[in-house]
Amino acid sequence: MTSAQLVGPGTSDPAGPASPTGRRRTGRSRRTTPRNTLTPGAGLGLGIAVLWFSLLVLIPLTAVVAAAAAGGWDRYFSVLANPQTWAAVQLTVVQSLLVTGVNVVMGTVIAWVLVRDRFPGKSVLNVIIDVPFALPTIVAGLVLLSLYGPQSPLGVHWAFTRMAVFLALAFVTLPFVVRTVQPVLEELEAEVEEAAASLGARRGTIVRRIVLPALAPAITAGAALSFARAISEYGSLVLLSGNRPYETEVVSVRVLSFIENGNTASAAALASVMLVVALVVIVALDVVQRRVAKRW
Repeated sequence: MTSAQLVGPGTSDPAGPASPTGRRRTGRSRRTTPRNTLTPGAGLGLGIAVLWFSLLVLIPLTAVVAAAAAGGWDRYFSVLANPQTWAAVQLTVVQSLLVTGVNVVMGTVIAWVLVRDRFPGKSVLNVIIDVPFALPTIVAGLVLLSLYGPQSPLGVHWAFTRMAVFLALAFVTLPFVVRTVQPVLEELEAEVEEAAASLGARRGTIVRRIVLPALAPAITAGAALSFARAISEYGSLVLLSGNRPYETEVVSVRVLSFIENGNTASAAALASVMLVVALVVIVALDVVQRRVAKRW
């Protein structure tokens, strides 16, 4: 008796090839459950999200880039060749990078303290961290002016200087790194660190090999948000920096001066340049984060 007779009609031999009928059934089941097909509800949600994102972000950005590109490359060269504009770009980018570097260190330390330590007033400090988010930037500038201005109770007069620009940017960008690192620290298992310590690893090795690789994506995201926020800041600088050309004038103030003078094309060109700068820094941070993660 053959193996086909032993198996019986309508079934396939487990040791032999699948029957044509079996292959057709398998093919049909795969076609009826494709992986990349959106359900009607998911498709509607995606359409609404893309439409809302386009109205708020894509269309305005496209309009700015189109207005800037209308003058060709000569428009960009003429704007950046202006000494006052170039000084504003340098001041804004350099101070934003410095503030971002400080926020990476101090924000990570503050997040560590809020998650790992217990002390009186911890809940109050946790709320105060979010004050720069809720406080209007013009009010923040007034607060900083009263603290570091001519009538400073600390005895310092940093208003209308580059230090004032740094302080204003640091104030408005402080929460970004803290709030991106804090949730990751809360989810990080302390047992892994304890196990490494029990095996003889030093505290520095634990931080470098276990903690920092886990925090690297969150730190990078917070740094990108901090930089993007810093290069676009305006309200807190109006009162504190004095907007002095070649000294304390930032890009946002320079763009406003172009608009007030009716030179919208130059304003759009400068705005698109800063958009490119922000994208370059964000991509560079992502590349650094990936390389650091691979190295660790």
